[in-house]
Amino acid sequence: MELKHFYEAQQLNQEYIFSLFKLADEIRLAPERYQEALKGKVLATLFYEPSTRTRLSFETAMLKLGGSVISTENAKEFSSAIKGESIEDTARVVSGYADAIVIRHYEEGSVKKAAKVSTSSIINAGDGKGQHPTQALLDLYTIYRELGRVESIKIAMVGDLSSGRTVRSLCYLLGKFKNIEVIFVSPEHLKIGDDIKSYLKRHNINFREEDDLNKILPEIDIVYMTRVQKERMSIEDYEKARGKFIINENNLNMIRTDARIMHPLPHVEEIVLPIETEQKDKRAAYFRQSENGLWIRMALLLNLLKKVQDN
Repeated sequence: MELKHFYEAQQLNQEYIFSLFKLADEIRLAPERYQEALKGKVLATLFYEPSTRTRLSFETAMLKLGGSVISTENAKEFSSAIKGESIEDTARVVSGYADAIVIRHYEEGSVKKAAKVSTSSIINAGDGKGQHPTQALLDLYTIYRELGRVESIKIAMVGDLSSGRTVRSLCYLLGKFKNIEVIFVSPEHLKIGDDIKSYLKRHNINFREEDDLNKILPEIDIVYMTRVQKERMSIEDYEKARGKFIINENNLNMIRTDARIMHPLPHVEEIVLPIETEQKDKRAAYFRQSENGLWIRMALLLNLLKKVQDN
């Protein structure tokens, strides 16, 4: 399949996903082979919400491929958006400056709107409570590297599942594989949406909901922790959810030694482990997960911009 824009995880098929994984592995092993692959190309990063890992990893990916970057970190306040310009008009303008545009926006569906009018490739870096598809790609790539497979896995998704766009996107990707079981663990008022449940049912993915994290820890391959997103809910809802589900030294040993703890980061009070444990215990995979974002985004940029070097 060919892809010009990437705004939702449903766009991808297995063949495309594994081709990105293969390319990411090749780049990781021999980055010097790709250091001028996108020479002359320009990436624009347009972020209407705060970001550290996603923005910097995209910008680093482009620079390591020999391209250039133009950027605005706070487009909501320091761009024409404050004057009322639509995302469609902004995309039209910026596509005249850059070959690809990475957008993070506070409004669900906004990146897809931009893709409909842009002559440059549009990449979704998170749109409100909607999706974060490149995060899902790096999450799946991490599972692939850590477990050696992306099928026949049992994954627990824990925390704020109502606001969590990373969880939504990962569910869409997991729906493309066999023998997947998902366990949703969340506060009652932050459960996963019915749209995701319907999607999983249509794709024959087994899932269930639990409210006791410790109960399910011994049986899972991946614990996917998420933070409670204070910025997307009322103070009352936040206080009801904070500190409810935590991985710490008390329950770490309930997790099998061949299982992995993942988190899209930043992690706050939902993972409380000593730095030494995070550095030495293989089960703590979330910083490796973050690093994987660089390699998978380099592969994606190469693919979208049609400059993959011949082997």
